[in-house]
Amino acid sequence: MPVTADQERELLNKYKLTTLYPTEWPHEDGSSDDEEELEQQIAAGVGHARNRSNTSSRLQKIDRHVSLKSSTSSGKHAPKDAGVQKDEADALGMAPSVAAELKRRGLPIEDNLALRNKFMLSSTSFSPAMYLSQVHQNATTEDLLRGLDFLSRSIEQKSASLKVLVEGNFDRFVKAKATIDTVYHEMRNRGAESSRMSQVPQSAASSLRPHSRQTSKNQSHFRNTSGPWGSQSKAGFQTERSRNALTKESEYGVQGIRIPLQEVAIKAEEVWGPALGGHEKEEALKAVQNALDQYREMFTLPGTVFEAIKKSDYDGVVDAYKKAKSHADKARKIAAIAKENNVELGDADVQQIIVTARMWHDVNSQVETFKQEVWRRLRNSHGRKPAAVADETDKELHMELLATLLQLGVDENPIWIWINSHYLYLREKIARTFERSRIEIEINRRRLASNNRVDSKAFSKHLRSAFTAAGTIRLGGDSGRDLDSAPILAFWDKVQSCLSTLLSPKNGILADVVEWYTTAQDFVENRAQKAFPTGVFASGFTHLSLDPEHVDGIRKATMDLVTILRESIASFFQDTPVEDISDLYSPIPPTPITPDSKTPLTPGASRRAFTFDLSNVPPPSPRRGDSWEKFAFWPPNSNSLSGAHYLARLIALVGSGMGDLASLSVVKQSQEPEKLKNVITNVRERLITAICSSWSADSEKCKLLESWTRSPDRRDLTLMPAFFEAWEEKVMTNVQKIAYITDAATGKSGAGAVEIIVPPSAKLLQVVRGCFTTSLYKSLNGMVENAENPKGDSNAVAEEIDPDGVTIAKKRELDGEDSYGTEPVDASSRNTRMLLTLSNLNHLRSEVIPQLISHFEAAFSVKLTEESKTIRDVLSQIDARLFQSYVKPTVETLDAIITKGITANDWEPSTPRPTDARPYVYDVLLQLVMVHAEVTNTTASTLTGQILSFHLEQCSMALIEAFKKRQHYSLPALMQATLDVEFMAQTLNNYTTDRASEVQSQIYLALDERTDNDARAKLQGELPAMRGILKKLREGTKGQFGSFRRERRGRRDGGSGQKG
Repeated sequence: MPVTADQERELLNKYKLTTLYPTEWPHEDGSSDDEEELEQQIAAGVGHARNRSNTSSRLQKIDRHVSLKSSTSSGKHAPKDAGVQKDEADALGMAPSVAAELKRRGLPIEDNLALRNKFMLSSTSFSPAMYLSQVHQNATTEDLLRGLDFLSRSIEQKSASLKVLVEGNFDRFVKAKATIDTVYHEMRNRGAESSRMSQVPQSAASSLRPHSRQTSKNQSHFRNTSGPWGSQSKAGFQTERSRNALTKESEYGVQGIRIPLQEVAIKAEEVWGPALGGHEKEEALKAVQNALDQYREMFTLPGTVFEAIKKSDYDGVVDAYKKAKSHADKARKIAAIAKENNVELGDADVQQIIVTARMWHDVNSQVETFKQEVWRRLRNSHGRKPAAVADETDKELHMELLATLLQLGVDENPIWIWINSHYLYLREKIARTFERSRIEIEINRRRLASNNRVDSKAFSKHLRSAFTAAGTIRLGGDSGRDLDSAPILAFWDKVQSCLSTLLSPKNGILADVVEWYTTAQDFVENRAQKAFPTGVFASGFTHLSLDPEHVDGIRKATMDLVTILRESIASFFQDTPVEDISDLYSPIPPTPITPDSKTPLTPGASRRAFTFDLSNVPPPSPRRGDSWEKFAFWPPNSNSLSGAHYLARLIALVGSGMGDLASLSVVKQSQEPEKLKNVITNVRERLITAICSSWSADSEKCKLLESWTRSPDRRDLTLMPAFFEAWEEKVMTNVQKIAYITDAATGKSGAGAVEIIVPPSAKLLQVVRGCFTTSLYKSLNGMVENAENPKGDSNAVAEEIDPDGVTIAKKRELDGEDSYGTEPVDASSRNTRMLLTLSNLNHLRSEVIPQLISHFEAAFSVKLTEESKTIRDVLSQIDARLFQSYVKPTVETLDAIITKGITANDWEPSTPRPTDARPYVYDVLLQLVMVHAEVTNTTASTLTGQILSFHLEQCSMALIEAFKKRQHYSLPALMQATLDVEFMAQTLNNYTTDRASEVQSQIYLALDERTDNDARAKLQGELPAMRGILKKLREGTKGQFGSFRRERRGRRDGGSGQKG
C-alpha cells in the first residue's frame, strides 16, 4: 500500500534514515570498533555459509583443545551480558525464533557469543541496525510497517503493566531510591569530606560544623583531647576512612586489604602449597609417564636421527625417517577420518596428533638439513670411497649418497645432478691441470735456454750411454739417467708427467672421463640402478631414470670433454713458445665445483701451487736460430737420444688417449674420430720434425763420440763404431715408434686406437729417410775430421774418457791391464788417429752401415736402394781421402829416396858385375818396415797389407819415373837396375798386386828401350848369376825384412785399385 507523508517521516526518524530506499544500513552514533569487526565477520560468514562444513579442520580442533585451559581461565571474569537469553522471539512478530533465523542464514552465533548478543533484546549490546539487516534482510516495507505496529502494541502492553506496578509501589520506590543514593553518596565520599575539612581554618571549621544532638561513648574523650596527640589520632582516623572510600584513588575500598591478602596468600602457598599440590603433581607425572610409555618410539625418533646423522650412518637416517613418516601418515589418517565422518576428535587422538606433529617437525627439520649436506657431498663426490677393511667391497660413495637422497625424497633428480656436477668438475680440472703444466714447462724451458754453454764432454758422455754391451765400461752407471743432463731429463719428465696426468688410461683425467661416461651410460640404460638397495625401489620409482633432456645433456657434455682434451693436446704440440705467460697463470675465479687447491691433484703431495716464483719469471729465451726454438715441448740443448726416447713415450700416450676417446660410443657416432685422427697425424709430424732436426744436429757433433779407446772385441778398432752404431740404432728405433706409434696399440685403448692410428704418409717417411742418410754422411765426415785434427793429446782424451780418474783404474784393477775397453791409444799421433780411423771406416763400410740400412729398411718397410749405393760411394770417397792423407807423406818420402838414389852419379856400378842392391833400396825397405810396424801395432793385418801394397805400387811408379830420367844403360847398369827392382819386388812379394806387377813389367820395357842389343843379349847370359846374387841377398836380409815374409791374410789382388 502507499506510504503517507506522516508514515514516511515516522520511519525516517525511527530508523534515522535519509531515504526510504537506503543502499546500506546506517551506523549508530558511538558504535565501537568491535561492532564493525562483527559486521565484517557477518559479511564473511554469510558469503561463505554454503561452503562451510559443520566441523572444523583438524588443526582448529587441536587449537581448540590446546587453548581450552586458557579459555576456561579467562571465563572466570563474568561478561556484562551474563543474563542474556540464548534465544528470543522476533521483536517484530515475524519469526518464532531469532537464533533459528540466524542459523538458517549461516551466521556462527553458537561459536561467537558476542555476535549472538547483538541480536538479543535482553542484551545491552543489542544492535537494531544489525538486527534488521540480518533477521529481516528480505522484509518488504509493508512487513516492516506491520512489524512496527506489532512492536508498538507490545511496548504499550508492557508499559501499562509497568505503570500499574509503579503507581502501586511509588512510595517504596522513592524511599528505596533515596536510601540507596544516600548510602552510595556516603560510601563514595567517605574520607574525602574530612580531608576537605582539615584544610579549612579552625574558626571556619567550627562555624561550618553542623550541630549534632547525638553523642557517643567517647564524646567526652574526644572533646577533652587536645594537643598534638589528639590531632595525630584524628588524622590517622581520617586516613583510614579515606582508604576505605569507594573512590578510584582507593581502588574502590579494597586498597587497604589488598596487600595483606597478598601476603597471606603467599604465606599460605609456601606452607600448604606442597601438601595441597602433591596429588596434582602425582596426577601430572602419571599422565606424563603414560604418554611416554605410549609414545616412547616417537619421543626417541628425533634423537635417533640426530645420532645417525652425527655418525654419518645413512641407513640409520633413512630407517628413522621412514618410521617418523609412518607415524605422521597415521596421524593424518586419523584427522582425515574424523573430518570425513564429521565427528569430534577424542582426547587420545588429539594427544597422538600433537605428539606426532611435534616429533615430525623435529625429525623433518633435521632430515632437511641432512639432505642439504648430502647434496653438498654429492656435488663434490668425484672419486671412490676407500674400503674400511681389506675384504670390504669397493663401494662408490656417490651411489650411497644417491640411494640416501632417493629414499628420503627430493624434488630434483640426484642422478643427473651428480652426473652434471662431475662433468663440470672434470672440465675445470682439465683446464687447470693443462694450463698449470704449460706454465711450469715454459718456465723450465726458459731457464734451460738461458744457459747457452754447450758442454762437449757431457754431450759425448750422454750419446755414449746408448752403448751398453757386456764387458764395457758403462759411463755413469744407470744408462737410463745418462741420456742427457739432469735439468733436461727433469724437463722431459715434467712433459711426460703433464701428458700422463691428462691421458693416462689408469690414473689420468682421461681415465676419469671414460669412467664418468661409462657410469653415466649405465644410469641411462638403467644398469647402475640395480646396485641400489631395495629400499630405493620400495620408496617409488621417482627420479630413478633420466629424462630425455638429461640423456642429451650427457651426450653434449661428453663431446665437450673430448673436444677440450683434443684441443689441449693439439695446442700443446702445435703452438710455439709463448712470449708472454702472464695470461696463463691468471687466477681463475673459484666455483662450487672447482678442485680444492688445498688438495693435491696427484696423490702423496703437499706441494706448492707452482714450482717457481711467480714474481721472478725468466724472460723469453733469446733467438739464436736453433731448431729447438720452434718447439714448446722440446728442452733447449737436448740431444736426439733423450729426445727420441721421450717423444716415443709421448706419442704413445697421445695415441692411447685419443684411441680411448674414439672408443666411446657417443664419439663413434659423430665426426669426432676424424678430428682425433688428425690430431694424432699432426702431433706425429710435429714430433718427427723435432727429432729429425735434433738427429741431424747431433750428427754434426757425432765426432765427439770418439774416445780413442780400443774396442774390447777388436784391437784394430776404437769404440767409435760401437758408439755410433748404438746411438743410430737407439734413435732409429725410437723414431720408428714415433712414426708408427707402435706402443699405443697396447693397453686399454684396444680397437679404438687402431681405428684412428694410421700408418705414416710417404712424405713423412721420406723426411725420415733423408734424415737417416744425412746423419750417416755427417757422422762419417766427423770421423775424418777427428783423424785429421791436429789438436788433442792423450792427457785430454784420458780426462774425457775417465774424468774422475777412478773408473778406468778400478776396471783395470778388477780385470787386469789387458781388459778390453780400458786401453787408450796415443791420440796425439796423427798417423795413429788416421790408421784407427781408416780401420773404423773399413769396419763401418763392411758391417755397421749395412746393418743400419737393413735395420732401417725393416723398421720402416722401405728399400734404400739408391741411398745404399750413394752411401757406399761416399764411404769409398771418404776412405780414399783419408787413405791418401795418411800415405801421402810416406809416398813422397819414398819417391824422393828412389829418385835421388837412381839419379845419383855413383848409382851405376864400377864393376862389370854388381853383387848388391844400391843403398836407396835398403832405405826404401827400411821405410816400409817402419810403416809396417806402425800399421801392425795400431791396426789389423788387413789394413797393413792394403797400405804396403799401395806403397809397393807407388815405389814401382817412382822407379819407372826415375829410370826414365837416364838416357842409356850399359850392361852393368842394366844388371844393377834389374837387381834393385827384383830385390825390392821379391822382398815385398807378399804385398804384390796386379797393378804392381804391371808397373814392374813397364819398368823392364823402359830399361829395354834405353839399352843396346849387345847389352840385351849379354844380360840373358848373366841372369843365372843374378838369381844367385838375389838369393844370397834375400837370405842375408832375412832378419831385417822378415816382417814382410809373414803370411798375409788380406787381399792379394786389387788392393789399391780403390785408393789410386
